[in-house]
Amino acid sequence: MTDQSPLYLGFDLSTQQLKGIAITSDLKVAFEAVFDFDADATGFGIKKGVLTNEAEREVFAPITMWLQAIDAVLQTLQDEGIDFGRVQGMSGAGQQHGSVYWSQDCEHALRNLHEGKSLEAQLHHAFSYPYSPNWQDSSTQTQCDLFDRHLGDECQLAICTGSKAHHRFTGPQILRFRSKHPEEYSKTSRISLVSSFLASIFLGKIAPIDIADVCGMNLFDIKTGSYNQKLMGLAAGSFITGDLESKLGHVMEDGGGSIGFISQYFVQRYGFNPSCTIAPFTGDNPATILALPLRPLDAIVSLGTSTTFLMSTPLYKPDPAVHFMNHPTTPGLYMFMLCYKNGALAREQVRDALPPTRPGSLDRWSLFNHHATHTRPLCASTESSPAKIALYFPRPEIVPNVQAGKYRYTYTRQQPIVSSPSAWKLPEDDCRAIIESQLLSLRLRSRGIVAPPSPNPRNIPAQPRRVYLVGGGSQNTAIAKLAGEILGGVEGVYRLDVGGNACALGSAYKAVWAVDRKPGETFEDFVSSRWRENEFVEKIADGYQEKIYRFYEKGVDGLEAVEKDVLKKQAMDVDKAGTTGAGQV
Repeated sequence: MTDQSPLYLGFDLSTQQLKGIAITSDLKVAFEAVFDFDADATGFGIKKGVLTNEAEREVFAPITMWLQAIDAVLQTLQDEGIDFGRVQGMSGAGQQHGSVYWSQDCEHALRNLHEGKSLEAQLHHAFSYPYSPNWQDSSTQTQCDLFDRHLGDECQLAICTGSKAHHRFTGPQILRFRSKHPEEYSKTSRISLVSSFLASIFLGKIAPIDIADVCGMNLFDIKTGSYNQKLMGLAAGSFITGDLESKLGHVMEDGGGSIGFISQYFVQRYGFNPSCTIAPFTGDNPATILALPLRPLDAIVSLGTSTTFLMSTPLYKPDPAVHFMNHPTTPGLYMFMLCYKNGALAREQVRDALPPTRPGSLDRWSLFNHHATHTRPLCASTESSPAKIALYFPRPEIVPNVQAGKYRYTYTRQQPIVSSPSAWKLPEDDCRAIIESQLLSLRLRSRGIVAPPSPNPRNIPAQPRRVYLVGGGSQNTAIAKLAGEILGGVEGVYRLDVGGNACALGSAYKAVWAVDRKPGETFEDFVSSRWRENEFVEKIADGYQEKIYRFYEKGVDGLEAVEKDVLKKQAMDVDKAGTTGAGQV
């Protein structure tokens, strides 16, 4: 007898691939498929999923490549044996900030797809512009400057929209697109984010933008829950504000609400159940926090090429150095996000500076970990000795906005002092200092949104409830140990392992919740009742330890002082020479 139990689909349209996952109602993965753009797409000449125009610092992707990928992923799932008639609901995630510009006849094209032809063959004329800007695009500095000034300064923009202006954000991108491609903009009937573009294909009409992903545009006033008319006026320019708002469409506030049923194209071509519900698609970062039942004050630290810090919090305390977004499923919660360019590369440079190891002895990572865990906190010989604090930026950093370089300091409670390499035991001290520097920055910038546990008989200071490490760096035992010492974690430090499927899984979980939830049942309560923590989560280090956690308060103050000094010297160098200053070594 064939299995007729319900299935739920989750998609992840990232820079380099489209992934589709089918799960059961008890959240077990039943089928999955991946379309790698570099390896599998034909006819686009892309590299790592994108095309580039280096002269203008543009990075963009051909939209029809994504259409090719959708048909391919569905065909692969079907070849694996999935019965799409069992699929009761779907949701998805898209790389944040990217925009898709639809032509005047897009709705007609979406409604009248023929099951005998591919999406790529039928929809290539549905766009007024054939490319979507990628999050790596940095062509919009002029537009970002205008956005940062438009409400007064970057702080006011962050208070309103959750973020200061960033190159990749959709508002500055729309402003530049309108200026550079006025004819194409005038022929644009609708503008989607990557997430709502993907939802639109499955829905057969233009889908609304969801309540979390809309916060990555620098256009949406988070506190009022509506587009900010001054910012919309800036982006729209000579076009009336209402024209841009009609292009963007309304925002879907209920993350689990239905936006409609699947298009007849997929019913006829792949055998989907016509009653398959489509829930709002969201951004890749919001989808990541749905990959586990993340409770308020839980923190995710993603340790990859870059470092990303995510928290679910009831507190809205925007700042130009961070991002705040609406939670994708739970009203009253916000997603707090920090993004750093310098992550694994900085740690690897320190590792590579260690002397070569002999055959049979510790490899370099083991030697790195040994020095990191056997060097005293803050590389201080005693608790009262000056701390050694450094910034390690192989690439220019955005948090803080500092040029590439190594900046080494010693710090007392009075002031930071630039120190020469001779004051450090090198390269050994760097092994602990690089991890401390990265984790202290997370603690510094998240201290305003964490809270003590409740009840709190031990008088524990404000910190995350749990710290979850994900990504390649989560396998490093030294990082895990220091994460507990510096960030705390009332219940400890955990490794979260969902493979490379976090965004797709979070989307699939969202689909199950959207279809099966009881009235008033939150996403967190729904998923935690079905989620099998022991399959995905492992406790790997102790969290809060009072003595060392309080000692690192000196490190937080020291890092803040060091950053201010570096920024001050960098500004002075710019004033003197008209160029940015080089890093201290």
